[in-house]
This record gives sequence, C-alpha cells and structure tokens, in this order.
Amino acid sequence: MSRRVEARSHGVAPRAGHGAVALACGLLLGLAGCAQAPPYRKPALDMPVTWQVEAPWRVGTPEDAAAKGPWWQHFGDTKLDALEQQASTNSPTLELANARLAQSRATLAATLSGLFPQIGLTGRASRLKISEDRPLTNYSSRNFSTVQNDQQVALTVNYEVDLAGRVQSTVEGATASVQQVTADLENTRLVLSTDLATNYFNLRALDNELDVLGRSIALQRRALELMNSRHDLGAATGLDVAQQQALLDTTLVQVDVLRRTRGQFEHAIATLAGIPAPQFSLPPEVRELSPPPVPLGVPSDLLERRPDIASAERAMAAANAQIGVANAAFYPSIVLGPTVGFDTTRLSTLFDASSLLWSLGLSATQVLFDAGRVSANLDFARAGHAATVANYRRVVLGAMQEVEDGITGLAALDRASAQARVAVNTATRVLDMATARYEGGASAYLDVITAQQSWLTIQRQATQLNGQRLVTSVFLVKALGGGWQPATQTLSLSSTPKAP
Repeated sequence: MSRRVEARSHGVAPRAGHGAVALACGLLLGLAGCAQAPPYRKPALDMPVTWQVEAPWRVGTPEDAAAKGPWWQHFGDTKLDALEQQASTNSPTLELANARLAQSRATLAATLSGLFPQIGLTGRASRLKISEDRPLTNYSSRNFSTVQNDQQVALTVNYEVDLAGRVQSTVEGATASVQQVTADLENTRLVLSTDLATNYFNLRALDNELDVLGRSIALQRRALELMNSRHDLGAATGLDVAQQQALLDTTLVQVDVLRRTRGQFEHAIATLAGIPAPQFSLPPEVRELSPPPVPLGVPSDLLERRPDIASAERAMAAANAQIGVANAAFYPSIVLGPTVGFDTTRLSTLFDASSLLWSLGLSATQVLFDAGRVSANLDFARAGHAATVANYRRVVLGAMQEVEDGITGLAALDRASAQARVAVNTATRVLDMATARYEGGASAYLDVITAQQSWLTIQRQATQLNGQRLVTSVFLVKALGGGWQPATQTLSLSSTPKAP
C-alpha cells in the first residue's frame, strides 16, 4: 500500500515540477519579447535637388556604384602618379587604418561566437587524502580518513539563451562597427591621396613662380648692366643705378623665401609617401598643368560617394544596437550548462558505463535592485545614438558646404586666371613702352622700375592662380568623395570663361 502511495507521490511531483518550469519558461519568453533594440532607420535629410552652379559648370552623372580608382591620373602627371602609388603601399597612416580594420573584424568574429554553444573538454587526475577530522554529516556515523585516486574526463557545454536579444544586438553593433571602420579606411585613403596631391601641386606652383622670378632677375640684371654702362657714359644718374640695384636685391630675397616654402612642401610629400624627409628630393619642373574635368552629379550622390558620410551612418547603426544591449539588461540572463563525462578511481575503468556522470543545468539571473545603474546605461546608450544622429547631419551639411565652396571657388579662379593672362599681356606692353620712353628721354627711369615691379607682380599672380586652380580641383575631388570613371567626364574644370 505504501509503495503505491509512494509511487503516486513520485508521479505527481514531476508533473507539478514540469508545470512550474513551463510557466517560468512562458513568463521568460513573454518578458523577452519586450527586450528588443529599436528598429534602425536612417534619418531623413532635406537634400537639395541640384548644386548652385556657375558657368561653365553643368551637372554630370557619375557612376557612384563603380570603382573610383586612381583619380589623380586624370591630371596627367606621371611623377604624381608614382608618388600616389608609393603612398598607397608605404604610408604608415594607411597601415594604421588597416590594422584597426583587422582589429574590428577580429572583434566581430569574437562576438559572433556568442551565437553558438561554447564546448570545452576538461580532464583531471589526482591522488587525495580525505581528513578524518572533517565536520560530520551525520551524528551516528563517524568519518574515516581515506586515500584514493580520482581521474575525470568531462565534456562541458555553455550556451546563453538569447531571449532578451543581447547577443544579437551585440553582433549587429559589431557588424556596423566593421562597416564603419571600413569606411574610415576609405576616407583615410582619400584624405592621404588628396593631401599628397595638394602638396605636390603647391610645390609645382612654386616651381613655376621661381621660374618667373628667375626670368625677372635675368631681366633686372641686364637692365642693371645697361644702367651701369649709361652711367659710365654720363647718360644715366647714380639714382637710376641705385633704384635698379634695389629692385634686384628685393627680388633675390623673394627667391630664398619661396625656396624655403618649397622645401616644406617637399618634406610634407616625403612624409605622406612614407619616405624619410632627408632621403627625398623632387627636382624642379616648370610645366603648366590644367585641372581635369570632374562630374558633379546631384547632391544626394554624396551619401553614396563620401566615405566619411558612410562612416557616420554606420556609427548610427552601431549606436542603435547598443540601445538593444542596454535594454536587454532589464531582463533575465539565461544560461544552459550541460555536462557529460567519466569519473573513476581507477584509470582502467575510466570509460566504463558505471563511471559515467552527467548534469543538465539552467541558470537564470535577474537584477532586482541596482540603484538605477541599468536605467542609466540605457539613457547613456540613447544619448549616444542621438549624438551619432547629430554628427551624421553635421557631416552631410559640411560635405555640401565643401562641394559648394569648390564649385564657386573654382569658377571664380577660372575667371581670375583668364583676367590675369590679359593683365600679363598689358603689363608686358607697359614695360616695353616705359623702357622705350626712358631710352628716348621722354620719362624718368622710375617709370621703368615701376613697370618692372608691376610685370613681376602680375606674372607671379597668374602663376599662383593656376596653382590655386589645381589645388581647388583636388579639394573638389575630395569633397565629392573621390574619383570617377573616364566615361562620365562631362564637366570641364579647365575651360576658361570669357573675362567680364
């Protein structure tokens, strides 16, 4: 009778336990349904339909999905091409960006492992002695001291049940971070190439300007020789000779100043290319370069072409995932930990059926009171997401400003360069007329000195303007997010508008 009652008792208890477990699991599932990261949506931006272009600009249609490639080759300078290639393979800045990308990919791989069970194998072999004087477990049974061996091999499994979505949100955040660092690498490559091109074109502009000074110095030396000859013959005064000598001395001072500036650009190019500055030199080269055509596209293309915008957008996605991670802390953490193995005192019976041991465990942890720590972490994550949204808008607005500055600046420089060429021709005629009038005795030599100074100033200004056009075109390439395909070259930066 007692056996039947005992059997019924054993039969009822497991069913009650199963019901409690089912109720607990249902409750946890219901709670977990509330613990999800908010759906990620890019903020809507009020993008203009087109740019405010000036003549000779017109909107092009760049292929944003196509590879951008080596944009600097469109400038047609082989030395610049070689420097850019060397920088892309030897720059420590790019090496640093690549190392950071490798780190972020490793972090993602480690995060993805949280989606799968962690399986481990443990083994232990020991010989131990149990104390006879240890605390009793039963007053009617005394303890004995024993010495025995213990060999154990066990397979352990540890798996976090991601009911609250913490692991999934962490994976989403790590994935977005990898994409962000990838965009950062592209932005680093773009900034490096444009900085190198900017320094290179500044250096070449100084080469042209030094050539102008050299030609002016040669002209002034010939004029000084003529003044000395005329002075010896009594046809010129000492003041005329002194004025010409002062002009020559002033021009020679400017040569040293420009050479110093050129050296700084040369050192910057060496550093960007990954070459020690003392081991690098770039011989002077006098050649007038013209900016290549650049397709503008429409403003919304910046969202696809600019790597810094892509990085800011991926930062928003990563911050959004962090909200899910912080929100999951409000819900229980559930971990499954089954174990199966063998335990014996004799190595020969280690894998016998009688040595088998196993356990199946489930642990759940729920924070009941933390003085607002979890809530504060959630507020922090939400504020971080709001910051990334604001930063995204800031980057987009800054990108549109840079493009507009490049468009208007290059158009203005085109007009100024055209007018400078007209001014050079005018200054040359003035110098010829002033020299002829002085030689004919119709004017003082001060008019010749003034005409020489004006000619030199206008020549240098024309050279500087052409260098600024090249630098501004590089700035515009950077503002647009990089290079373009040859088939889409529909804008002519080098076309010169008529002077007003």
